[in-house]
Amino acid sequence: MNKIVVLGGAESGVGAAVLAKVKGFDVFLSDNGSIKEEYAKTLRQWDIPFEQGGHSEEKVLCADEVIKSPGIPSTAPLVQKLVQQGTHIVSEIEFASRYDKAKKICITGSNGKTTTTSLIHYLLKEAGLNVGLGGNIGKSYALQVATEQHDYYVLEISSFQLDDTYDFRPDIAIITNITPDHLDRYDHDMENYVRAKFKITQNLRPEDCFIFDSDDAITVEHLSKIVLKAKMLPFSQEKEVEQGAFVRDDKMVVRVDKGESEFFLESLALSGRHNLYNSMAAAIAAKVSGVRDEVIRESLSSFKGIEHRLENVLSIGGVLYVNDSKATNVDAAWYALECQTRPVVWIVGGKDKGNDYEVLKPLVEKKVRAIVCLGVDNSKIHAAFEDIVGAQNISDTHSAAEAVKVAAAFATKGDVVLLSPCCASFDLFQSYEDRGRQFKAAVRSL
Repeated sequence: MNKIVVLGGAESGVGAAVLAKVKGFDVFLSDNGSIKEEYAKTLRQWDIPFEQGGHSEEKVLCADEVIKSPGIPSTAPLVQKLVQQGTHIVSEIEFASRYDKAKKICITGSNGKTTTTSLIHYLLKEAGLNVGLGGNIGKSYALQVATEQHDYYVLEISSFQLDDTYDFRPDIAIITNITPDHLDRYDHDMENYVRAKFKITQNLRPEDCFIFDSDDAITVEHLSKIVLKAKMLPFSQEKEVEQGAFVRDDKMVVRVDKGESEFFLESLALSGRHNLYNSMAAAIAAKVSGVRDEVIRESLSSFKGIEHRLENVLSIGGVLYVNDSKATNVDAAWYALECQTRPVVWIVGGKDKGNDYEVLKPLVEKKVRAIVCLGVDNSKIHAAFEDIVGAQNISDTHSAAEAVKVAAAFATKGDVVLLSPCCASFDLFQSYEDRGRQFKAAVRSL
């Protein structure tokens, strides 16, 4: 019996361990940190041996294959030892796809992944299809392959999850856009990060589809460097495309094969330029999957936005509080600021991932009245924006509750207090979700 070791005991790793167990492998799971009780309980239920608080090297290094959770960098000493001895290392999605015959719609990109994934899942569900949602969102893909049966999967896939894929192949691959993000994980080399994203296309066949933003310079530039067999379906807000989606007058036009469908822009549930791109990608994927126009039309207008992405929390004393905690990079924060129509008190900061704030300066000048820093080290934010908003209008805080109180003091009637951190959350919070929930709780207790 082949021995499989899973590194990492959270959603991805536990799902992979369960699937390995179901498929008859000898499985062991090892986590360098502590495993949450809900995951430990699942491992015990499935009778999967595990350890936490450190790795037993002799148990890990004897594996025939290792499934590495996406949060563990390839530079980790134990991973380096596995590489040196020639042990095959795969990601959860690579492992799970070996046992899955369902059609897969897979979405990656720097921004818009979660919204686009959730929207496509909603469209397919509304069309009555038997569809699972997974990857970097919701339940582990491997756990669903082990315990459920779906005809379709809509999977949000991060570059970290793509890093250890070899044979994984979507039927429809989508890259929403590519902007600098996670460069700390890719040796601060943009080319490495772009290549990681494009791994989603590496096994596409002529009958598969590649949906991409043809207004995104980095995506288009990289496309010219590779040979793709798949059907290309671009979406654009700047030009008409022969196949894909574009804007004509007050409508979104979708062309797939010989058909052309129109959807009124004003009826789309998601507003803002960035969300129009997400709606375009989703509509193309739905058309390719055979969803009828009426269902697409109805679903695009009834979809509810996702938590922590430009989520209106409350209006207090004429001040609107918006939770955009999912904005963990410069580009996401740019979109959040760009779509604001009221003066902004901006809560920003966290664990910097090599951010260049230059692109935000014109928007800050135009829209931001005051800045509340929410991070352990806010020096880069001060350096970038203090001259624009003035030293008296920038303040440091170290908790969500403190940030909300200080923002409320800066804000006057008609303002928006926008949490759009531009950074990862791990200096003060467990995750961007934790940061968003603490922000919302603080707003509600004002």
